[in-house]
Amino acid sequence: MQAFTTLTGLVAPLDRMNVDTDQIIPKQYLKTIKRTGLREGLFFDWKKQKDGTPDPEFFLNQPRYQDATILLTRDNFGCGSSREHAPWALLDQGFRCVVAPSFADIFYNNCFQNGILPVVLKSEEVQALFQGVKARDQYRLTVDLAAQTVTTPEGASYRFDVDPFRKDCLLRGLDSIGLSLQHDRAISAYEQRRKTEAHWLFTDLAR
Repeated sequence: MQAFTTLTGLVAPLDRMNVDTDQIIPKQYLKTIKRTGLREGLFFDWKKQKDGTPDPEFFLNQPRYQDATILLTRDNFGCGSSREHAPWALLDQGFRCVVAPSFADIFYNNCFQNGILPVVLKSEEVQALFQGVKARDQYRLTVDLAAQTVTTPEGASYRFDVDPFRKDCLLRGLDSIGLSLQHDRAISAYEQRRKTEAHWLFTDLAR
């Protein structure tokens, strides 16, 4: 997993509340277990008009947001069913950080497991960021995980909270597997010891 330390990136606005995971990545894209190629399905139903053509008003179809790495949105982002494909699709699009007043719990946890930083700010701070994006092209924020701050081009700085354990894992680029591999020597030593202490567990029953 790619570590997250400091990110200065273009902001893309999704001005909607209660965005559920079925809208983030529809069910027809859940057949794969690959983490790549999912950007095509990201917000699939919102990207197109009724006639199937791209909706020019939707932010992902606008050239000014094509290189965005920070998604700005509203309350309860990622609600609905549990699907890890949602953060996979966001990551495949290029988003490394999502800023909102609140997140659904499972989606919030899945973000950390996939190298995305979900940042919770106050509603009035998020509103100020939406106004900044609207007022200025190429609106960029600097997100510093170590300092737990979001800094605007105007110099305003907003502080966010994050669990110390999750923070440390993301700073070091460790998901659950990576954490386990930190103890690789101890695990290998235990396995070797068990082969001696309980050799019958390792007997080939097929013989």
